[in-house]
Amino acid sequence: MNDLNRREFLEASAAGAGAVLLGSQLSSRSAMAGQTGRWPPKLPTVKIYKVYIGRTGGIYLSRPKEEIARFDKYLANVERKLGDVKFIGGELVPPAKVDKVVAKLRNADGVLLFHLSGHGGGAPKAAMDKIIDTGLPTAVFSQPFSGHGWMYFPQWQKAGKKVVLLPTSNWDEIEQVVKLMRVAPHLRQTRILVVRGPLGTDAACSAEQVKERLGVEMIPITVEQTLQAHKAVDIKAAEAEAKRYWLSKAEKIVEPSTKEIINSARFYLATKELMIKQRAQAVTSSNCMGAPAKGCLTYSKLNDLGLVGACEGDMDSTLTMLIFNYAFGIPGFISDPVIDTASNALIHFHCTSATKMDGPNGKRLPFTIRTQSDSERGVSLDVENRIGQIVTCAKFVNLDTMLISTGKIFKVTHDELGCRTQYWTKVNDADKMFHNWGADIIKGGKHGVMTMLHRAVFYGDHTQNIKRLGVLMGFNVVEEG
Repeated sequence: MNDLNRREFLEASAAGAGAVLLGSQLSSRSAMAGQTGRWPPKLPTVKIYKVYIGRTGGIYLSRPKEEIARFDKYLANVERKLGDVKFIGGELVPPAKVDKVVAKLRNADGVLLFHLSGHGGGAPKAAMDKIIDTGLPTAVFSQPFSGHGWMYFPQWQKAGKKVVLLPTSNWDEIEQVVKLMRVAPHLRQTRILVVRGPLGTDAACSAEQVKERLGVEMIPITVEQTLQAHKAVDIKAAEAEAKRYWLSKAEKIVEPSTKEIINSARFYLATKELMIKQRAQAVTSSNCMGAPAKGCLTYSKLNDLGLVGACEGDMDSTLTMLIFNYAFGIPGFISDPVIDTASNALIHFHCTSATKMDGPNGKRLPFTIRTQSDSERGVSLDVENRIGQIVTCAKFVNLDTMLISTGKIFKVTHDELGCRTQYWTKVNDADKMFHNWGADIIKGGKHGVMTMLHRAVFYGDHTQNIKRLGVLMGFNVVEEG
């Protein structure tokens, strides 16, 4: 951001400091603070009810009897691979009665329906209607040669039902949708530490609306609490953390002193302790450029671990990063983008970046330790992103709409006019993107430039799956570019 925009941000942060009061309604729910837990924290297992509907055997347009066993074996492998999903149920309808199946769905987070056969609409579709009408997020897998009932399935989506349709022979798409079905139940178990109050769209800054719409709990944290937690961290532990994760792994260190890097590592350990006590999966701070240390290294490490650290108190981007993390297991890079129509490019840059953009099990990208560019103080990262990588640029705004576009990294720069981590992405139509930025859905408003400007960028093209997730969770998806 330029100096004027940064001042606007700081003014908005000061105004938002009073938003710490948002926690007054949540204080009783937050009274469990002090409980410790594993690190990184794990969320409860998601339960997905599987149902087989239609005929098996040697009858025209029926699946082979052995196929159910093959599906069960495939799903057992998905369970082992994902580690946070359990498939329950497994009835074949008929002979099982659909009403008895429906009665068992109350303990499920989602439903996976296998359409085995159905010559037309008929009994199989009627059974599926009853299950889909429960309102649980549902996926329907219908292979070729499973009958002609598929013709009627799109009617569910047109009627606004939370059902994803998979008319495909590719079983791998089942796993993809199962990953998406984890998002909503994981969000309902998520707690976000909000330091010095949130910034963003009005809906995202309302603890009550976020809780009602997504089930996410916002936990207010004061700057004083972060200072106390920082002070409580043993300096030897901070030195070990700095050496192990930063000093020994950096390509080079330009401006910051070793002492400053140790101080940033100390802040990470302090934030970690706060998250453990509050059982939180994410943190965002509108004080991330203030004392006791800038949040850049802290949030980088959290995102490397598969958690979420989001700068500048940006609640919309925090929620975006949580959604993508739960769906795809990857971190986001909050960007202050600019556009170059001459190169048909959207240029992303910021001073806080994960180093494991492929996810916690991925290889770290090369990085240089620098100062934070706006202030030329503190500790930040210049991460060398991968040329040729397809990326998805997104932001979940107003708790009801995901803005989305894609691009391909074609150049990495280190321009001193921009923030430390920089890369250029080729997009479909930069001029159209320039004129459609925000798609008339978000505006700067009282929450400042950051609300309109920020996007979160993720490795991979996730457009189709985000559209599917929108169906399952009931939000809109709007393409910006």
